[in-house]
Amino acid sequence: MNKKVSNAITYIVFLSLGILLLWLCFRKIDFSQVVTYIKTAKYSWMLLSLVCLAISLFFRALRWNILIESLGYKTRVSTTYESVLIAYFANTVFPRLGEVTRCGTLTKKENIPFDKSLGTVISERVLDLVVLFAMALLVILFQWNLLGSLITSWLNPLIEKIVNNAVLGALIIVAAIALFAAIIFIFKKKKHLLSQNKLYQKVASLWNGFLDGIKSIFTMKKKGLFIIYTLLIWGFYVVMTWLPFYMLPETSHLGLTEAITLLGLATLGVVAPVPGGMGVYHFIGILLLNGFYGISESAAVSFVTINHATQTIFYLITGCISYVIIFFIDRRLPINSDTSHVEAHGRVS
Repeated sequence: MNKKVSNAITYIVFLSLGILLLWLCFRKIDFSQVVTYIKTAKYSWMLLSLVCLAISLFFRALRWNILIESLGYKTRVSTTYESVLIAYFANTVFPRLGEVTRCGTLTKKENIPFDKSLGTVISERVLDLVVLFAMALLVILFQWNLLGSLITSWLNPLIEKIVNNAVLGALIIVAAIALFAAIIFIFKKKKHLLSQNKLYQKVASLWNGFLDGIKSIFTMKKKGLFIIYTLLIWGFYVVMTWLPFYMLPETSHLGLTEAITLLGLATLGVVAPVPGGMGVYHFIGILLLNGFYGISESAAVSFVTINHATQTIFYLITGCISYVIIFFIDRRLPINSDTSHVEAHGRVS
């Protein structure tokens, strides 16, 4: 099957899933109540939330700069910030395209090799997953009375299955290790022949650049600043999620712990391969607010709808503006004008 056709089918399938989830969320809702909530919401809190979002993305750009500099390249903060905004715009329209888009933007604008910048982005994502996991543990600890019974109800059947199928699981693991070892053995034997293949050379180049990007997190000089930026990114994310609670009277009593919980679950919704997390974000948000925190269904629907809509508009507008600026207005020459020199010496002269 043609790759474009395959991608189009995949996009339609996940878009349909998002629409289905939206229908499930809204099918039994009294829209007159939702309209009332939307009309009476205090949007100044949502505006402050978007300011926090913009600031968190700026710190994300600053953090990315540190990783890029550790590879021996230079870039302007404005370029990385605009690239990040373009990436979020791309993810809103086409899931999983954002990371590729921001690396491609940086390649075109600053002559930074795509494979290396992609490695730094993946390093960022791995670290963000660690932070998200740590936040999830804190949420579970602070809200064990609320979430404990649910978590144990999920884990107990899983543990029972693992115990009951221990032998089968061990055999699968041994088989996987043996297969991996066989692939490595064959690869080493045929490496000389493979190295002459153009496709292999291209894949090897991408892989090496990816590894350089991953290593950048360990070789960077500004580790302390990197950690501070990471804390600021997630700190502003938490505040960004907390402030909109004050939009509606029914959610105004929720605090930072609830914001962290919503942030963690909402991130899962955004990670899902659905355009802009549409449907998935709504489903998770309503389930949490209505099912766990006792917010009325109409208020919960209104809250997630306003949140998702305003953030989507933010990403679309800032992404479009950044694209115009970076490719049509900003005429500055790339900082890394001679990438071959950088490749050879590992630094910008």
